[in-house]
Amino acid sequence: MQKEAMSKFGYEKLALELENLKSVERVRVVEEIDTARSHGDLKENAEYHAAREKQAFIEGRIAELTDLLSRAQIIDPTSYEHNAVKFGSTVLISDLDTDKESRYTVVGIAEANLDKGYISLSSPLAKAMLGKKVGDEFKVRLPKGESEFEIVSIKYEPLDLG
Repeated sequence: MQKEAMSKFGYEKLALELENLKSVERVRVVEEIDTARSHGDLKENAEYHAAREKQAFIEGRIAELTDLLSRAQIIDPTSYEHNAVKFGSTVLISDLDTDKESRYTVVGIAEANLDKGYISLSSPLAKAMLGKKVGDEFKVRLPKGESEFEIVSIKYEPLDLG
């Protein structure tokens, strides 16, 4: 069983979503199914079929979250030095072809948000950066093709998860 790195915040966020799905959404969709069922013929009952699809989605998400939380490994990035790229590191990289600089923070799957520059530990870019130090160069295959980058800086910055 592969552990899934995440922050305490990410764990709590997923646990809250799971609890809401189990105690609110699951109950609500069962009520929707009962209401739709009371409308008669189930073969041509669009409300019933939509509610059943919603139920299947909710049950799938519950299974997914249960599995993810069971494999969670909570990591506190404030507890170690960020002299090399690790979980929780904020990294400034420079594209060696364009000299364009980009800032990314390596996070767990629950916190990933590309708009904020938070990339999942399992993303190709994060995997390529892990363990690298300032001045190290690395290559990564991205959708636009292979690119080469240099690590400009590494530090810890608290996440803005609001």
